[in-house]
Amino acid sequence: MNSLVLIIIALVGYLLAYRLYGRFLGRKILRLSADRVMPAHELKDGIDYVPTKRHIIFGHHFTTIAGLGPIVGPAIGIIWGWLPAFLWVFLGSIFMGAVHDFTTLVVSARNKGKSIGELTAQIISPSTRYALQFIMQLLLLIVLAVFAMIVGSLFVMYPEAVIPVWAQIPVAIWLGAQIRKGKNDLIYSILALILLYSFVILGVNVPVSLPWNKEVSVVVWCIILFVYVFFASTTPVQKLLQPRDYINSHQLLVAMALLILGIIIAHPQMSAPAINEDAFLPGADVPDLVPILFIVIACGAISGFHALASSGTTVKQINNETDTLPVGYGAMITESFLAVLVIVAAGAGLGMGLEADGEVFTGLAAYKHHYASWSSASGLAAKLDAFIVGSANLFSSLGVPVKYGSAFVVVFIVSFANTTLDSAARIQRISLQEIFTNKGTIRKPMNNRYLATGVIVIAAAAMTFFKPGGQGAMVLWPLFGSLNQLMAALALGVVTVYFAAKKIPIYFTLIPMLIILVLTLWAMMENLGGFIADGEVLLAVLSALILSLTVWLTWSSAWALFKNPKRNTSPKTEHP
Repeated sequence: MNSLVLIIIALVGYLLAYRLYGRFLGRKILRLSADRVMPAHELKDGIDYVPTKRHIIFGHHFTTIAGLGPIVGPAIGIIWGWLPAFLWVFLGSIFMGAVHDFTTLVVSARNKGKSIGELTAQIISPSTRYALQFIMQLLLLIVLAVFAMIVGSLFVMYPEAVIPVWAQIPVAIWLGAQIRKGKNDLIYSILALILLYSFVILGVNVPVSLPWNKEVSVVVWCIILFVYVFFASTTPVQKLLQPRDYINSHQLLVAMALLILGIIIAHPQMSAPAINEDAFLPGADVPDLVPILFIVIACGAISGFHALASSGTTVKQINNETDTLPVGYGAMITESFLAVLVIVAAGAGLGMGLEADGEVFTGLAAYKHHYASWSSASGLAAKLDAFIVGSANLFSSLGVPVKYGSAFVVVFIVSFANTTLDSAARIQRISLQEIFTNKGTIRKPMNNRYLATGVIVIAAAAMTFFKPGGQGAMVLWPLFGSLNQLMAALALGVVTVYFAAKKIPIYFTLIPMLIILVLTLWAMMENLGGFIADGEVLLAVLSALILSLTVWLTWSSAWALFKNPKRNTSPKTEHP
């Protein structure tokens, strides 16, 4: 298939999905109202609860949920062929991921901005609160520890990204100050974006490398990143988080627009096969399509981390309940479209020319060389290279030199990985403070955001430095994929029980919840068997514990859902 046709199908499909399905959910099912008072106004504190313009909070939420997820997942997912990856990303986001993000945002907004973990206590039962909070804390701790190592590794791999990525901080602080003064945020964000692009050019010509070997350099970068995360996640959101994410969203949208323009001009054929038959041959070094595809590709289709972002930081900045539709549903399908562009870059752009082993591979040969086996395509460098090389090839059709095209892609990859760090730390700090909340008051000393954040950052750093080279976090990384998708299923379960109690139709969340729960439990059982066979005691114990908590949470959710079988699920039923 021609890549341009695939892009047109996706773009038209997403626009129709938003206008038809998204608006239907917002108007007919959730009945969004501009009259409801949002937590950002009710609990305004100038730190976490800050009413924010729709397009700015869209930028924050979009960059928070995007990160590396919609890049690395699809970049490895097409090892089974581009068609399974595309169908999961396209249909999964419309009927599952966007619904997940949207509904968790709305439910949290109608409950004083509480996180999905805290909502469990009042929606399902108090005893389930700490079970879900444990899963949330473990997931966020892994994200924080692993992403520090990933960003540190990316700085070592791509020294041209160092200057532009760190330059974002003063530029974002300047932009935030201008916005608070009442200046036109769009004009000033464009100026900020131009500044960032000038730093990209500077970074290409002045790459920054630390004077140590790779292992030591990664450790040093991790230390610097943890210090940055501490201050960034405790700073009021309007001073750094919002403006940085706002200009990052512009950066990504520009990158997406340039990719689309490159596809229009070059319109390469999909060199990747629709179905990679080699991946299904007996003895192939590729895991089974089901359930692994649905775990490997999370962001871009459905991801539990998004529920933590929706009910963690985003909800506390929503100005009007009607904003939840473009922010919740809209940002998710925009991220999904990015995942489609990644599939095209890796499945078609890569075929325009891949230089490796002293040769230049094109077309199907490029795909087969890069995706020869699971081990050859699943490393961090391999995942990113498929997208970077493919994107640079597409940019070259616009006359952009390959080295600048590659640097442009690298900078926004590292930038988005970096945004995940302080967003995750802020979300985890808020969740930790909720754990220590009693009757609406946070018990000392966790009411101090600096102390709570310090506990989180020190724990993540301890995990990261548990092994040389910052590789300690990788000990728990095998749990991340299934843990992330499990969080999505559990979040949809909480929303479903809430809908039932408020007489809101439940099928729109119940069906996605059941699908992702079955797939995730399937993957977790396979992982548990593998951990036991390999003698991975820690991973086996944690997997068994998480499975036990999941069974308990699922049973508690089902009990809460069906204890009132006479509930009215008519769309016309009134609800708060």
